Amino acid sequence: MSDHYDVAVVGGGLLGCLTAWMAARDGARVLLVDKDQVNQHASGQNAGSLHFQLEYRMVESGEEAARVAAEAMPLHLDAAAMWARMEDEIGEPFGVRQTGGLMVAENADQVGMLEFKAELERSWGLDVRTLDRSELDVVAPYLSPAIVAANFSPLEGKADARIAAPAVARAAVAAGATVRTRSRLVGAHRVPAGWDLSLRETSATGDERAHTVRAAAIVLAAGVWTTELGRVFDADLPTVPLALTMTVTSKVPRFIPHLVQHAGARLSLKQSLDSTVLIGGGWPARLMRDADGSPAFDRKHQLIPQSIAGNARAAVKTVPGLDRIPAVRSWVGTTTVAPDQLPLVGAVKGAPGVFVATGGSAFTLGPSFARVLTALISGRSSDVDLAPYDPARFAERSA
Repeated sequence: MSDHYDVAVVGGGLLGCLTAWMAARDGARVLLVDKDQVNQHASGQNAGSLHFQLEYRMVESGEEAARVAAEAMPLHLDAAAMWARMEDEIGEPFGVRQTGGLMVAENADQVGMLEFKAELERSWGLDVRTLDRSELDVVAPYLSPAIVAANFSPLEGKADARIAAPAVARAAVAAGATVRTRSRLVGAHRVPAGWDLSLRETSATGDERAHTVRAAAIVLAAGVWTTELGRVFDADLPTVPLALTMTVTSKVPRFIPHLVQHAGARLSLKQSLDSTVLIGGGWPARLMRDADGSPAFDRKHQLIPQSIAGNARAAVKTVPGLDRIPAVRSWVGTTTVAPDQLPLVGAVKGAPGVFVATGGSAFTLGPSFARVLTALISGRSSDVDLAPYDPARFAERSA
């Protein structure tokens, strides 16, 4: 035994870095570990969208599913406010722009869904309103004439996913946190003062060595690895991994100021600060699996040509100006959702001192997840009702 910490954060994505930074800022001795490098996985591969409206995947199954998804709206509102001030608090820019977001509709059914959704979101406190075509001609003239209405929220926007987590990691280190990369958590043993964590560290030359650290509290912020890491603590943390397609175009003079998603199709797009256009929205890629069928997250997942083409068609149909812009690269990003689409946030039942957050829009909600986790590990109560996100809810429902 060589190292003692108040908090060990497992996962070097945006959520893990934010949690490490906040806890270190509060005076805790913090260790951040990642089995690879900071920002190597989902946080660095996603499109950086800041969606605070309910996304298409949350409403495509009907109004009841939308009502369930809306239970996470307090986290959305909290995250929207935190993103607005985060660059100032971190002390360096990472491309945060909250210039508004549109969810567009092409027919009467989709408009009806938008109106229902807007009323539901407003009941939770989100600033959102439905624009008709004449208003869109002024606000978003780049949209196709086929778009007849859109819900607009001024809070939505984007951040640069390539640099956000590294910037926060630097702030965490400046606040006193220790970062260990190439360190995989492989075991945990409960002790009176917390947990002894067994880490397997891999050097740049591939040599491995075992290392043990002690921490009073553990935060699992590891995205698609959440279920696997839960088993280290004999905890059941059910998640559903997803492999999704994203595409970036060549640079083009800026003409899309908004985050755009569609009410009836898998589509999310935005123009980045470097003038490329990022296109995604939930088109599937092929998630690689081991021989026993379990997800193989350490393997390279595969693009599906039909998804790339379908995503491009949806984008051009919504924003015809994209038809003239070449796509330069497509890639696969992974994310995870809980079986009921709500996040997992809170204490892990049966594992004292262990906390988790994942699921849903983890990049968008990273700031609010981290703030809640930091409160819990310091013994404070969360000011957000965490009951809907209880990690133990699935076991309790099946009991």
